[in-house]
Amino acid sequence: MNSVEQCQFDGKLYAIIVRASFREPGIHFFSPPELSQQLAYMSHPAGKSIAPHRHNKVTREVHYTQEVLLIQKGKLQVDFYTVEEEYLESRVLCAGDIILLCSGAHGFHVLEPLEMFEIKQGPYAGENDKTRFSEAAPSEIRIKGPGL
Repeated sequence: MNSVEQCQFDGKLYAIIVRASFREPGIHFFSPPELSQQLAYMSHPAGKSIAPHRHNKVTREVHYTQEVLLIQKGKLQVDFYTVEEEYLESRVLCAGDIILLCSGAHGFHVLEPLEMFEIKQGPYAGENDKTRFSEAAPSEIRIKGPGL
């Protein structure tokens, strides 16, 4: 099973999924540097020190909200759509999985009672932050990959 999946459609990166099974020593960045939200995994041995540091004020320009979901418990179906609101396909996330939603559009279906964290740029702009549209019919849903 592939522990890291880049969900691409027509050559565009829609999401990066890192499964709970991912285990590698050191630091691994999964997101390309041009994304406004970065996703990394870190694994260090006991005794490793990370020097105290602060983050400098750096002006960044963010055009679209990108979000990270960390599944704590349950199963979540993620449905991918184009910005023109056309359904593409779906993935299922399980406890311990994490996804960075980079572009396009998305919808969700809770398949098992769910607990998750959502991390995204703020401040949240309420209804001005998103455009809602009709979801794909159940007969159109195509789930790809592990997690079922």
